[in-house]
Amino acid sequence: MVSISTTDTSFSIPEGSVGLVHSEFIQFDEPLHLSSGHVLPQYELAIQTYGQLNADRSNAVLICHALNASHHVAGFDAQNPDSIGWWDNMVGPGKALDTDRFFVIGVNNIGSCFGSTGPASINPVTGEPWGASFPMLTVEDWVHAQARLADYLGIKKFAAVMGGSLGGMQALSWAITCPDRLVNCIVIASTPRLSAQNIAFNEVARRAIITDPEFYDGNYHKYQTVPKRGLSVARMLGHITYLSDEVMAEKFGRAQRNPNDSGQYRYNYDVEFEVESYLRYQGEKFSKYFDANTYLLITRALDYFDPARHVGGDLARSLAQVTARFLVVSFTTDWRFTPERSREIVQALLKNKTSVTYAEIDAPHGHDAFLLDDRRYHGVVQGYYDQIAEQLGLGARQRTTGVLA
Repeated sequence: MVSISTTDTSFSIPEGSVGLVHSEFIQFDEPLHLSSGHVLPQYELAIQTYGQLNADRSNAVLICHALNASHHVAGFDAQNPDSIGWWDNMVGPGKALDTDRFFVIGVNNIGSCFGSTGPASINPVTGEPWGASFPMLTVEDWVHAQARLADYLGIKKFAAVMGGSLGGMQALSWAITCPDRLVNCIVIASTPRLSAQNIAFNEVARRAIITDPEFYDGNYHKYQTVPKRGLSVARMLGHITYLSDEVMAEKFGRAQRNPNDSGQYRYNYDVEFEVESYLRYQGEKFSKYFDANTYLLITRALDYFDPARHVGGDLARSLAQVTARFLVVSFTTDWRFTPERSREIVQALLKNKTSVTYAEIDAPHGHDAFLLDDRRYHGVVQGYYDQIAEQLGLGARQRTTGVLA
């Protein structure tokens, strides 16, 4: 443990952490032509980096985030030390993605609300927040913006591009869109396209936001308000799909919230069960920090992702030009992006004789398993990065804090 003092508090940095981390904001003035036909005249990307870039710049790993995450992948935010990176159990010295050997980049996508240009940012043309006028985005648009970031950092080819859920879609898109710019593609708990059911979940979430009386056609900033109720319901719905029935049963069951002495029902619509209290808490918390227009944009980008769309739905054909090696990981209880969807990616790669390693982890946690500290899952990822390190001549693992130690 290492003790760290800030202006507000003092706390200990655990072994294996990258420690206090700072965000960097990079301005791009070259217009970005989007899939929708619109043009973003300029934009800013928020990033964090961990580890050291080696002399030939061959050890860089790009981390792509999921819907409600950000560029803060690991460590403790220097501006808010209570905030720990969303994949801190995965990234750090001696961890599965070892920052003693790899230079790791976390990037916040355009359209997000955590530092990169998005609907809450100022439109340079109007001097007002973009709001509802922010252009529609696709996964491919994010990849093109990230490729410019790689150019800015002087990285011609990533050792790996990695992501879970929506981040996995971005990693897959990298392999298709920029095949000569990554050596390995790591796709975790993801899918080559959304099912009708998943699109339906997204639509219900969007309608909850759009029909909130305080949405004001997406220009709620003009009224100094936020569609909190709609955003809260959207988060509640999404959260249900991230958890397995097994986890929800174990965590909540049918336990009542503060039952009276006789254990009778209250016979009203206030919180009756613990699971209701949990969902309301998650929804209300989310509505205080996430932007509603961002939620609409990102869920629509999820809907639109379908790399096989322009080749008659033939996924293998859409992957024909891929040169990266693949690691694909799924979880047995993930009913949002089921193992069948991961196997579809694997089968398409095998059809093209592309190198692919596949792991299906028997974990009870549902879709959220990709964020959790499962020893078997992290062991697979660590073993794969050990192979990458060996191929790149990065040396043996030096620390003993990794998941397989």
